Amino acid sequence: MEVIKTAIDGVLIIEPKVFKDTRGYFFESFSQREFDEKVGPITFVQDNESMSTYGVMRGLHFQRPPFAQTKLVRCVKGATYGQHVSVILAGADMIGVPSPLGEGWDEAVHRQFFVPKGMAHGFAVLSDTAVFQYKCDEFYHPEAEGGISILDDSLGIDWHIPTDQAILSEKDTKHPLLKDFDTPFNI
Repeated sequence: MEVIKTAIDGVLIIEPKVFKDTRGYFFESFSQREFDEKVGPITFVQDNESMSTYGVMRGLHFQRPPFAQTKLVRCVKGATYGQHVSVILAGADMIGVPSPLGEGWDEAVHRQFFVPKGMAHGFAVLSDTAVFQYKCDEFYHPEAEGGISILDDSLGIDWHIPTDQAILSEKDTKHPLLKDFDTPFNI
């Protein structure tokens, strides 16, 4: 796998080596040995998956200490956009089909995004549907949920979807703006 650093220290883009032929493709979506060598030793304890339709925006979520989570996220079907180190995460359901994102986007890259503890994450669905998976190194604790408003214009995030047309959960509309947020993290 190739590990690509981003503008935020510790936030990484991970691209696996994909083997393609006439039958389709194969790649290792996760190797503990290679992950430990190239990113660092992290023990993931929970896998999550969500399915969403076009226009759904989820986030910006995190877990408060002492239950903060490191996450390894990927889109296995469709295309999502997220985090303010922004990256298109695309699955492979559209091989041979024109991309909804225009020319230059390869849905078969199988890119992953490494989100360290103390970072909020979110995404917007840009395809008809998207299946989003992520690994966590801490179990989910509802009492430790936290977030920053996905509608906070001061963040400067281009979600590629007009926010007045986004499909949001009630919970995600109630998170504080960044200027009103009191961080529980010492980063």
